[in-house]
This record gives sequence, structure tokens and C-alpha cells, in this order.
Amino acid sequence: MSAKKNYYENLADSLIEKFNKRGIEGYYCDNAEEALLMAKRFLTPGCSISWGGSVTLDEIGLIDELKASDYILYDRHAAHTPDEKSHMYSKIVTSDYYFMSSNAITLDGQLVNIDGHGNRVACLITGPKNVIIIAGMNKIVTDVNTGIERVRNMASPPNVVRLGLKAPCGELGKCANCLVDDCICCEIVITRKSKIPGRIKVILVGEELGY
Repeated sequence: MSAKKNYYENLADSLIEKFNKRGIEGYYCDNAEEALLMAKRFLTPGCSISWGGSVTLDEIGLIDELKASDYILYDRHAAHTPDEKSHMYSKIVTSDYYFMSSNAITLDGQLVNIDGHGNRVACLITGPKNVIIIAGMNKIVTDVNTGIERVRNMASPPNVVRLGLKAPCGELGKCANCLVDDCICCEIVITRKSKIPGRIKVILVGEELGY
């Protein structure tokens, strides 16, 4: 085992202890393939599933696996008109499982997430029966403030480019503290504790995934 992998395991063990105190279930997988298998083990026959926008979920192959399955899927990208989007969202919040990543995770087990429209963080807070977060160990930060800085300067700029938006961070490569229409840093949510024990499950992965 490499020194980095050993470090990741030790750090994950510490984080899982912190998660437990916050009502969050924590797990560790060595790589993306193991994380995909673990994520699928939570699912039950005939369950309904949705997900938030996430490069990590794409990288581990979860979205492709779900789309090839016979589960009930609520895909927000399948809705186009305002009425369709509203109807789809009403289904998403009732889903049995909601998949997402976390923009940052602090050493004491808090989740830091920043959203544009807020649909992802809204489902993290309430609605879906189970929220399964998959995050590479590159998302670990020392504290909440560092997490917010990480998201605004390291995650949001490449996401703006990926989504073809016009927010200035896409060109600058760092946060411009903008208030433009294409801003994707509109909602900041810090999860200190899961009010429903075990509703939030975090799968830490011993690789660098996502932004």
C-alpha cells in the first residue's frame, strides 16, 4: 500500500468517527470501482432514485449504471418546460435514494455545499428518504471557511466552464464574488448533523474525484 493510500485510510477512519457523532453513516472505499459497488448495495428492488449534478458520479460510472437499470429514475434533465421541471422536482423530493457528492468535507465531519439553483442542497436537507454522498479524498478540508474558499476558487470555476455559463470565475480561474445571473454560488449550506440518524450516508473514496 502506498503512503498516500495509507494516509487516506487513516484519515477516513477518523472522519467516519466524526460522522457517527453527527448522525451520518460513513464508509470508505479504496477506489472508484469499489465505491460504485457499495453505492449499488444500498438500493432496493423497485426503489425510486434521483441525483444532483456531480462530476464525481459521472466519473465512477454511477449515472450510466442507473440509466441502464430497471429502477424508477427521476432525471431532472428529462424536464424542459417550467411545468415539467416543477412536476419533476415534486417527484425528486419523494425519491427513496438521492445521490450527490459534497463540495467539501471538514476534518470534524461537516459537509460544505454551494449551489446555484439550490435543488441539490434542498434535497440534502430534506425530502428524499436516503441521501448517498460519494466524495473523493481531495474534498477534505480543515474547516468550514477553508471549505467555502475551496468551492469558490477550485470547484466553481471549472464547473462554470463545464456548464457553459458566463460567470466571471470561468475566465479568471478564481472567485470574483459576482452577482451575475449565471452565478453558481448562490446557496451555501453547512450540514452539521443529520436530524434523522443514518439518512445521510457518505462514501469516501481513496482517489481524487470531481472538482
